[in-house]
Amino acid sequence: MIVLQANKGNYDETYEWLEKLRRREYLKILNKYGEIGVSALASSTPVDSGVTAASWSYKVEVSNGSSGISWHNPHVHDGGIIALILQLGHGTGTGGYVEGRDYINPALQPLFEQILEELRSEVA
Repeated sequence: MIVLQANKGNYDETYEWLEKLRRREYLKILNKYGEIGVSALASSTPVDSGVTAASWSYKVEVSNGSSGISWHNPHVHDGGIIALILQLGHGTGTGGYVEGRDYINPALQPLFEQILEELRSEVA
């Protein structure tokens, strides 16, 4: 003999979770960390004139079912993107070389872990 037992309860929490995903509420978290990343990059950027440090921005992108944050720095001098020149190093006009200084990765790495943790709690 097979006995079927009725389940009690409802799917309210599931519907609420799906609705939050549909409304893309998680984008608030990405925007929050975009701003935090801009501040972290600005404060860790080596300063000469301060233009490069002040030029950081971010963009939250949603495409093909995925979302992400990208940080940008448009400060260019003599055809070179200064943020990358500071990060990676560059040759001088007299044959020398100025070694880069890794300032981008240490500024953003702690954020990646925080973003992941907060997004997991938001969509879990």
